[in-house]
Amino acid sequence: MEPWLVATSLIFLYLMITLAIGLIANRRLSTDAEDFLLYGRRAGPVVLYLTMVATYHSAFAFLGSGGFFYTHGVGFWVAGCWTILVGAITYTLGVRIWFVGKQFNYVTPADMLGDFYASEAVRIVAAVVSIVFTILYIQVQAQGLGYILSVASGDRVPFALGTAILLVVAATYLMLGGLRAVYWTDVLQGIWMYVAVWVGAVVLTVRLFGSPLELWRRVAAERPDLLTLPGPEGFFGPGMWFGMTVVLSFGVVLQPHMLIRFFSANSARTVKLLGATTPLYLASLYIPAAFVGLAGALVMPGLEVPDRIFPMLLFEHAPAWLTGLILAGATAAAMSTLDSILHSNMTVLTRDVYQRYVNPGASEQGVVAVGRLIVVALLVVAFVLSISSSELIVVVVTMSAAGAMQLLPGVCAVCLPAPRPLSKAGVLWGISSGLLTLYLTTVVSAHPFGMHGGIWALGVNWAVAWVVTRFSAAPDEDRVERIHGALEEFIYGADANP
Repeated sequence: MEPWLVATSLIFLYLMITLAIGLIANRRLSTDAEDFLLYGRRAGPVVLYLTMVATYHSAFAFLGSGGFFYTHGVGFWVAGCWTILVGAITYTLGVRIWFVGKQFNYVTPADMLGDFYASEAVRIVAAVVSIVFTILYIQVQAQGLGYILSVASGDRVPFALGTAILLVVAATYLMLGGLRAVYWTDVLQGIWMYVAVWVGAVVLTVRLFGSPLELWRRVAAERPDLLTLPGPEGFFGPGMWFGMTVVLSFGVVLQPHMLIRFFSANSARTVKLLGATTPLYLASLYIPAAFVGLAGALVMPGLEVPDRIFPMLLFEHAPAWLTGLILAGATAAAMSTLDSILHSNMTVLTRDVYQRYVNPGASEQGVVAVGRLIVVALLVVAFVLSISSSELIVVVVTMSAAGAMQLLPGVCAVCLPAPRPLSKAGVLWGISSGLLTLYLTTVVSAHPFGMHGGIWALGVNWAVAWVVTRFSAAPDEDRVERIHGALEEFIYGADANP
């Protein structure tokens, strides 16, 4: 059997397994919307851990990071400090988000912000930001899936067709089993992805150079620019790596598919455990990614699409069966995030648009049915986006995270009690000015003075929100006291560790 056929067959076998998991999840699914949208708020430590890490590391880690090491060198390790910061954010802010979600029955970020500020405008703006910027993230995963299948098949499966096939599979098991299917498939995908990245990178390094140490010696001799800062293209100056650290930590945590995971946890203890342990998984995956990128820079220089380096190296230098298994892991990496984003966008549109404005009296079954129809529409959007852009995966991810990060001032106002929280007008003007600044500092003039555009945007957002708050009506005191009082009792009272 030809190598491409072996590799492609193993990927399709993996897809069949995920569909089978979706069917099993469908049989366990109850008719209530909370089960479909939030796993009934019963996600325990093991399931939530694996779905969180699998969702963090997607095509971004499997393909994008290798492409970034290939192009910019080890500077990406510096920006990888975000993996540690994510743990701290989860342990502190994530626990508070879990509590207010459980206490006040929030399902989406817009739910939380709209209730705190008693504002439909805040709710709508939060929902729009959540959807628009995670659609960019859908593009990342869809492109990654298309790359994987086209390379595995030796371009016999065109990029567009490969993308369509894998999008349909992810959407199908999501529609069958809701968040339960997403979580159960992510358990498999989180394990498979981690093992695949390490095995693939080590096998390639040994086959091509004899050992990781020899790879390092070769890079030092032949491409020393990859081992320096700011890197061969001058990308990783202090402002850029600081910016990527902040954007890829706070920005990714504030994306709706991550916040919804906090809402779905079964206890505060589960969320704290995630904060303490997820950095171990997240950070360690960038070691083999560096092996791949640096090795590729030596043996396959001049690639037009650097994000393809891992599958191309495997296809050229690894056995067909191993290539197939590892590329199935790459498929798992992309699908584990794609299904989560499809689910979160479906949840936002269902909860914050359909239930809120179109049909407030919708039955539980009606909500689930509409959610499934929305998944189909999102699938079409994802496909169109994936074939319309060739941006580097990491660049698109960073843009997506920087947009979502503009919700940070509002979220902090909810979760961190202060003598005078931001006002409704402050939050709205802050988000608007932050998004305008993000456009100016990433599209019009990229990263002024070497500082990532997301940092400029967040700085302007905070400043405008603070100033406008000083000259506008404060949030309703009773509502603020209801939420902040409950939070303070949770954090400092006897029930601090339920």
